[in-house]
Amino acid sequence: MIDNIDRILNLNYKNLYKSAIGTTLCIVVAALTSPVQALTLVQERSALLGNDQLDWSSLGKIFDPFSPNPSAFLPSSFSATSSRGLGLNVDIAPPTEAGITPPFVFQTSPPPTGVPTNFASGDFALFTGFRPGSFPAPGNPGPITITFNKPVKSAGTQINVDDTPEFTAFISAFDSANNLLGTFSTPGTSSLALDNSAVFLGMSSDTANISRLVFSTSIPNRAVAINTISIATVPEPASTLGLLVVGVWGAGLMLKGKYQQTV
Repeated sequence: MIDNIDRILNLNYKNLYKSAIGTTLCIVVAALTSPVQALTLVQERSALLGNDQLDWSSLGKIFDPFSPNPSAFLPSSFSATSSRGLGLNVDIAPPTEAGITPPFVFQTSPPPTGVPTNFASGDFALFTGFRPGSFPAPGNPGPITITFNKPVKSAGTQINVDDTPEFTAFISAFDSANNLLGTFSTPGTSSLALDNSAVFLGMSSDTANISRLVFSTSIPNRAVAINTISIATVPEPASTLGLLVVGVWGAGLMLKGKYQQTV
């Protein structure tokens, strides 16, 4: 009699264990293969829920407009690395007018330590380049393209336009196959207030499928500046699957222990 009960309990345990694994694997497969949802526009840095960033000071080249040094200029295309080691490629369209400086990074702060903008004081900004000597100054309108070495879930930055109090900013996102995922626009303002009022322009997806972002504005001949890029990445799918399998294994052991205790 005891042997029969033991065989029945072991059979029930095995069936429950297989059922638990099957259910969990179905959940994992569904999560990894579910359809991509529409992207959403993010207009607050905190709402992006970023866990990584690219501060332009990490490039190690800061241009001082009050003591210009051409060695601080940047090429139109260059690579950078986020604070958590994510590689990025930055491409700035070449200017269409003569005499425009190459791109550079400057610190936004009161003169003479920096250049006042409506980013927060102390921010470092990537600037597309301009021709000094007149107001408003002709400049390179970009666009600025950020390509991530690994697709991300969300990303964005604040943006303003040189010598232009009002403008419309645009952001477009593409996947790794160069498919357009979505485009958004929003009104923006520029000033010298150092009050962090520059519009934030970001995109968020339900899955990590954003491989490239393109930032542009409605102003055809003015320089564009963006500050820190905020990024939200997600764990590797394999890591998520591994954690779920471990969880199922642990649940199976607990079930087995409970059945053995009833014998």
